[in-house]
Amino acid sequence: MTNDAPVHEAPVIFNSKTRPQSADDEIGNFEKVNYLEVTRHQHDQRLDNFLLNRLKGLPKSHIYKMIRSDEIRVNNKRCKAHDRLQREDVVRIAPVQLATREKPIISAEFAKSLLSRVVYEDEGLLVLNKPSGIAVHGGSGLDFGVIEAMREATGKKYLELVHRIDKDTSGLLMISKKRSALKTLQQHLVDKTIQKHYLCLAKGQPVLNEQRIDAPLLRYTLASGERRVKVDAQDPQAKESQTDIVVHSRFMHLNQAISLIEAKPLTGRTHQIRVHLAHIGHAILGDDKYHVHDKSGVHRLCLHAWRLDIPGYETITAPLPEDIAALLPKGTELPK
Repeated sequence: MTNDAPVHEAPVIFNSKTRPQSADDEIGNFEKVNYLEVTRHQHDQRLDNFLLNRLKGLPKSHIYKMIRSDEIRVNNKRCKAHDRLQREDVVRIAPVQLATREKPIISAEFAKSLLSRVVYEDEGLLVLNKPSGIAVHGGSGLDFGVIEAMREATGKKYLELVHRIDKDTSGLLMISKKRSALKTLQQHLVDKTIQKHYLCLAKGQPVLNEQRIDAPLLRYTLASGERRVKVDAQDPQAKESQTDIVVHSRFMHLNQAISLIEAKPLTGRTHQIRVHLAHIGHAILGDDKYHVHDKSGVHRLCLHAWRLDIPGYETITAPLPEDIAALLPKGTELPK
């Protein structure tokens, strides 16, 4: 996907032929100058995030270059990536050449299966019990993810991820149905007033029933281009990270000591629970990134987003998946 040279033109006087289209609708022709009118759904959204949602597949660097090169204007004025949009603003987007790509085909069966996994819904929020093995959004070689499939399944123009969980992690995923709900929930995440609880199966048996793992995390990239995270107390780029864990059960599986652990991340870093547990010697079963010598024989990451405590909502839970629950000894009591 490449963008054309900057288009500099006289200010447009909107009339019946040149009136801007609603930003709620998909852009139909990227090879011409497009004018998008901000609706209540995008009110107070950053300009760069607004563009990333409408120029999907275009590298971020290209989008920022378009802003710097005056190929993007708001109300016929120069703008910056961090500018906040207001309702009825008009965003001008210069022509871009999009790599042609067919719209992914999402089967009716798959869409129906996702809808059946909705565990909570109101006018502003939808919470899905995401299955393991499905990314939350398309990109990086994936035609689509949960959010694209849910938009297709529900026919709703506005559905946005409130947060993300790893592709191989199952469990609760918050999706906003209204811009106002997105802003409120994301502010709760910033203020750390939403508590997420995860259940996982980890190798070994921690000595302590409860402990806090306080270890800074640093993101890095392998030679293959894959992203990884490690504990690094020396690098100034490492971010402060804490996870509280509670051991609910200790047992043996295939002659290996295993523990059922509840993990409560106090910060929201990439792969935080996985790296923290591996750091203290209790890596999660089935983790092909941070437990490469796993001998448990399980074929999935045994990490499940189990419970959400959100201010103003009743507690939302998703039961432990059958493939993880099957590994527990009969009669094991699960946390409530």
